Formats: sequence, structure tokens, C-alpha cells
Amino acid sequence: MRKLIALAAFVTLLILAGLWWSGGFAALAHWAAGQQRGFQNTIAGGLRATRGGDAAALWTVLLASFAYGVVHAAGPGHGKIVIGGYGLARAVPMLRLSLIALAASLGQAVTAVALVYAGIMIMGLGREALVGVTEGIMAPASYGAIVLIGLWLIWRGIRHARAGKHETTGGVCGHCGHAHGPSVEQVQQAGNLRDALLLIGGIAIRPCTGALFVLVITWHMGIGWVGVIGAFAMALGTGLITIATGLAATGLRAGVLGGLAGSPRLAQAAAVAELTAGMIVVTLAGGLLLRAL
Repeated sequence: MRKLIALAAFVTLLILAGLWWSGGFAALAHWAAGQQRGFQNTIAGGLRATRGGDAAALWTVLLASFAYGVVHAAGPGHGKIVIGGYGLARAVPMLRLSLIALAASLGQAVTAVALVYAGIMIMGLGREALVGVTEGIMAPASYGAIVLIGLWLIWRGIRHARAGKHETTGGVCGHCGHAHGPSVEQVQQAGNLRDALLLIGGIAIRPCTGALFVLVITWHMGIGWVGVIGAFAMALGTGLITIATGLAATGLRAGVLGGLAGSPRLAQAAAVAELTAGMIVVTLAGGLLLRAL
């Protein structure tokens, strides 16, 4: 067991060290920030034209909002960590993982709409106050929830590693004749709805700041419905990147574990993947949480 945990920790540190020393995190964030400013200017111009009666400008707003969501998703958050980690940790059908990622991204748009309209109509908050609530309260809550999901993956990885030691045909121990843990098939079938709700809730709790910008400005311009549509267009953009991350992680898992099909080592290798994914999620989300506090 200690060797499995040590191996998972080594792989985790190796991946993170490579990204850190190559400057990948900083370079990606810098590029994304520049692109976002450009799309924000395009959105603002499109909104002014839409308010002036230019029907074609609405498509400019929606396309720019979608593109903003795509490049914004290259930054921290938006579920890439947890969706990618979950895809690496568990044998999840690609369609199911894609639907979870899409639902989580659309959930962020729902949260943004609810926050803005409740904040403006009930509490009379402005854009800066709403962003402050998002970054000061909802972002740490989201990162904290993702840390808990990572710890949950680690716990399950340890549990599955222990169960894998006793697995024989049918999951029955050859020494005592009893099953000490669930088989791989039982594990894959259990808790699908619970897992999906945990993932969606942990991601959707934090709205996109770009969506807040569009919703507030369109409220004051008297075209609030355009802001709502724009927020969901952004969500589709972020969802595209989140889905791609999840599918890449699922493909990586299949490639690594595919060669062990039918091998008694498959369960142990799957447990290592789950441990590694959990540690990555906890490390990255924990760093974001500490920076947000």
C-alpha cells in the first residue's frame, strides 16, 4: 500500500514540476488574459450596436461571448481540474463525462444569472460588489469543494487498492471464501448519479466573471435578455474546453490501462490512477484556494 501511494505521489510531483519549470502556467494565463480583453471590447461594442437597433450585432455578441468562454477556460477554474482528474481516476464513458462537463458549465451560467439578478434587484449591488462576492466567497467555496472531491478520489483509490489485493475471480478471496471489497464492475456501476451531482455542484458554484460583466452591463442598458443569452454562450465556450480536457484524460487512462486488460494487476493500476488524480486535484485546487483566501 505504501509503495502505491509513493508511486502516485511521485507521478503527481513529476507532472506538476514539469509544468512549473517550463513556465506553462504563467504563459497560458498571460495569453488568455490578453485574448479576454480583446473579446470583452468586441462584446461591449456589439452590445452598444444591439441597443441601437442593429439586429446583426447580436450575433457578434454571441460569437464573441462564446470565444471569450473558450479562452477564459484556459485560465484556472472552470472545472478542468476536477473533470480531468475524474476522467483519469475512473472508467467513465466519454458521453457521460461530456454531459457532466457541459451541465457543470451551464450551471455556472445559471449561478451567474441568479447572482446578478438577485444582487441587483434585491440588494442593489453593482458590478464591483458582485465580482467581490464571486471572488471573495464563491470562488473559495468552489475551490474548497474541489479539494474535497480530490480527497474523496484519494480515499477511494486507497480503498480500491486494498480491495484489489483480495480480488480473485468473482471478487472472492481464495483464503477465506469471502469478498473483501467490490469488484471492478461493481465499482463502475455504483454512485454514478452521486458522482455527477458532486462534480456539477463543485464546479457550478462559482460563476464566470465575464458572465457577470455581460449581465450587469446589459441590465443597465435595458437589454437584460441579451446578457442572459450571452452568459450561456460563454458557458458553452468554457464547456467545450472542459469537455476536451475530460476526454483527453479518459483517453490517457484508456491508453495506460488498456495493456493490462485481463491482468490481475489492472485493479492495482486503476487504484494508482485514482490516487494520482486525487493528488493532482488536491494540489492544484488547494493552491488556488490558498491564493483566493
